[in-house]
Amino acid sequence: METMPKPNLASPIPKVELVRDQRGELQAKVWQPGDYTAKTADGRNIRFKVETLSEPFELDAGWDLQFAPNRGAPERVSLDRLLSWSDHPDPGVKYYSGTVTYKKVFRLPPGFLAKYQLNLSSLQRVSHLYLDLGQVAVIAEVKLNGKDFGTLWKPPFRVDVGTGLNEGDNTIEIRVVNLWPNRMIGDEQLPEDSDRTEKGTLKEWPRWLLEGQPNPSGRYTFTSWRLWKKTSPLQQSGLLGPVTIIPVKEINILRSR
Repeated sequence: METMPKPNLASPIPKVELVRDQRGELQAKVWQPGDYTAKTADGRNIRFKVETLSEPFELDAGWDLQFAPNRGAPERVSLDRLLSWSDHPDPGVKYYSGTVTYKKVFRLPPGFLAKYQLNLSSLQRVSHLYLDLGQVAVIAEVKLNGKDFGTLWKPPFRVDVGTGLNEGDNTIEIRVVNLWPNRMIGDEQLPEDSDRTEKGTLKEWPRWLLEGQPNPSGRYTFTSWRLWKKTSPLQQSGLLGPVTIIPVKEINILRSR
C-alpha cells in the first residue's frame, strides 16, 4: 500500500497569543483587533484592547521561480499566482523534485512601515511585521533584502521580518525544497532502464550502471526498489501560500513580581 506524507498545511492566523519575555513579564501578541480579557492563575482578570491594525499585505502574485539544473525542469518559470508544482502544465515542473528559488520585488503601501517604526519607541506597545508563507511543501528558507531569516520546516511558517523591510523596493527570496516521490513518479512515465520483478525490485544491476554510463532511458532517479508507479498521485510541492506580511501588536499586560 502506498502512503503519501501529508503536506505542511497552513496554520490559521491566531487572534491573540499570550507569552512571557525573558524577564517573566506576561505579553499579549495581538494579531486581530479586539477587546480581550486574560485570566491569571490567581483569578485576576486583565483587560486589554487593540482598536486597529493595518490590513495584511498580500504577496501572492508575480513570482519568478528558478529551478536547479539537470533535474528536468526549465531554468526559470514565472507565475501569476502561486500553485503546486504538481499542477503546472510543464512536465518538467510537474514532476520536479529538488530546490526552487522564488523571487519577487515589492513595495509596501505608503505609511505601512512608518507606522511600524513609530511604534518601536513605545515601551508598552511594540509592533512586529510577520511574514506568513501560508502552506509550504515542504521546507522553506527566507531571505529579505539579502538578510537571512532562517529555515522554516513546520507550521506555522511565520517569521518576524520587520528588521529587514525597506520603505522603497524590497527583494524577497524563498528557497523551497520538496520530497522525491514526484520525480520518481515522473520517471515511471519514461522507458524502462533495468530488469525488475513485479514488485519493482531489481533482478540484477543494469550494465549501464555498473559501467558508469548515463541512464539510457532519460530517467533522473534510480533505486533498487521502486515504491511509486506511473499512476501514483503526485504530492503537492512548493510555496502554496497565501503569502502575507501581517502587522502584530505586542502589549505588556502583567509584570513579574
